[in-house]
Amino acid sequence: MLSTHKSRLRHAVTGFVLLAATTCFSFAQRDRDDAFLPSPARSASTVPSNGDVNPYGVAFIKNNFQVGSGPLKHGDILVSNFNNKNNLQGTGTTIVRIPASGSPTLFFQGTAPQGLSTGLGTLQYGFVLVANLPTADGTSATAKPGSLLVINNQGKLVQTFTSSQIQGPWDMTVVDKGDTAIVFFSNALNGTVSRVDFAVSDIGLTKLDHYTIASGYMHQGDPAALFDAPTGLVFDKNTDRLFVASTLDNAVFVVDDAAKRTSSDGPGNIIYKDNTHLHGALAMAEAPNGHLLVTNNDVINSDPNQPSEIVEFTKDGEFVKEIPVDPNQGGSFGLAVQKVSDDTAILAAVDDNTASITIWTLPLE
Repeated sequence: MLSTHKSRLRHAVTGFVLLAATTCFSFAQRDRDDAFLPSPARSASTVPSNGDVNPYGVAFIKNNFQVGSGPLKHGDILVSNFNNKNNLQGTGTTIVRIPASGSPTLFFQGTAPQGLSTGLGTLQYGFVLVANLPTADGTSATAKPGSLLVINNQGKLVQTFTSSQIQGPWDMTVVDKGDTAIVFFSNALNGTVSRVDFAVSDIGLTKLDHYTIASGYMHQGDPAALFDAPTGLVFDKNTDRLFVASTLDNAVFVVDDAAKRTSSDGPGNIIYKDNTHLHGALAMAEAPNGHLLVTNNDVINSDPNQPSEIVEFTKDGEFVKEIPVDPNQGGSFGLAVQKVSDDTAILAAVDDNTASITIWTLPLE
């Protein structure tokens, strides 16, 4: 994530070459209260031929995704890049396809500057959604409100959504209901969370409603991270609650009635605030055991003894464990989890320092 990590990028793989795994853990899920533990991993470069770096968003191509005749296959992982080859933040334009086996390939390349952020998701009709927060020179001073891009299964841009309520979309979670979809955004420019309701068909998306449903999160420009702002979002459909990881607040909030509310009552309630383990709560995903996984950006409350880690905690706010991503600070950002069978799930997390993605296979016992 850190724009100052250019020197560390000398360690990055500068093309699509699979990396040898250097970590070995074991995963198990005996019940919903067990820790979510890493397993043997593989890694791959996320750097396409144009040299984009700083991988941010991570999304899976699910089995119900209409791949058509395009390059995507079920089980693929997509990664969005935020920086260009000169490491200027908010100028990356590419989405990389990480196949289940074989070398990564380029799926999408837009027009600079775009700054494809952590907001990355898919819809079963065969569309990829990606948020963008562009800058002119890699600094927050020139940041633009950005938009939501809709890309088809051929890797072609088909729609762009802008709005006065889209203010630097920093992360996103997508609730896919087939003919309809809900998209939640966190906005870096004004510290809010928005909900957009869409109708979906095989020809594209139609916006139905757009509401600001939460507000009041701390936010600011940051030379190292571009912005410290609300980021990771996880929606619990069973309780209609939206969990929000706010970097500068260094806390995780919960917003009630997220899919129904039409206005904001503030940031919601804090469910997890832990200065011992949280060092700038960032991207977030739900583990198969029902726990939440949040990455640290190491900019807030920095601890050199806990660099680039994923923190696991319960939805009641109880710390469970930490999972290392990189031995240096500033590496852990986007992540996603996908259950692929009754016995197996996959955790994928990017490392901004090495411009790579690590993929763990999770046996579910």
